[in-house]
Amino acid sequence: MTAASRRDPHSRRLSVHFRRIAGRILFVALMVAIGVFFALPLVWLFVAPFDANPTMAVRWPDWTLGSFQRLADNPYALRSILNSLIIAGGTMAVTVAFGTLASYALSRVRIPGRDALLYGLLLLSSIVTGTAAMVPTFQLMNAIGLIDTQTGVMLVLAGGLLPTVVFILKDFMDSVPKSYEESARLYGAKPHQVLRDVVIPIARPGIAFVAIWTVVQVWGNFLVPYLLLREPTSQPAAVLMYTFYTESGQADLRLISAFCLVFALPVILIYFFVNRRFGFRFYGGIKS
Repeated sequence: MTAASRRDPHSRRLSVHFRRIAGRILFVALMVAIGVFFALPLVWLFVAPFDANPTMAVRWPDWTLGSFQRLADNPYALRSILNSLIIAGGTMAVTVAFGTLASYALSRVRIPGRDALLYGLLLLSSIVTGTAAMVPTFQLMNAIGLIDTQTGVMLVLAGGLLPTVVFILKDFMDSVPKSYEESARLYGAKPHQVLRDVVIPIARPGIAFVAIWTVVQVWGNFLVPYLLLREPTSQPAAVLMYTFYTESGQADLRLISAFCLVFALPVILIYFFVNRRFGFRFYGGIKS
């Protein structure tokens, strides 16, 4: 065996080692670039409201609280946050209440085509989005007199979210052991007591998840409130933000930046609450 042939295995090992190091460096560089790409908007969100003259660029601010003073002076800004809370809370209540009842019924009652019905509803709710159903939705709300009412917005949003909520909650309901319900019935519990005292406490992580998910989905929804609400006093924050322009027709970045931070705070608080309470480990029931 020649000296060149003896050096070949060593050279190949060095080549493989070099390629591994180069691959790791490229992977880390790619992750850093992606992280910076997603972090820049968040940095702008927390920095621009305190800049006297904010721009779309991320820079060290000229510190001031004047933007928040302008926000407080706006007659509709803070009220729109309250409107968003009302719409999100009402939609969540309707969705969770009907979603819990429907998912429990579908989990316990055996009907032909049950799974096909669930998948069909989920598919239709994904295909027939708010944009595709905009005209019939407006005509329906107009026919029943719910135009320019927050109740109409809640019902439309809840109707769009219910198929997904039922689909998610059914798995949690399936994981509740039926023996628990049978034991409760032996002690004389009525059906509503079984649901309230046995099923819901066990499926609480799933119900909490769909409640938070519903609030997040509704919080930033623009199309449905923009379509159905006309009065600025009843519009949520996602719609009112569209009106923040200067007299020259340019986007008012001072007002928009401060409003975006206030608008994002409820979602951030929800994140910390859910992370502290559940740790984002959502699982349903107790396996029998």
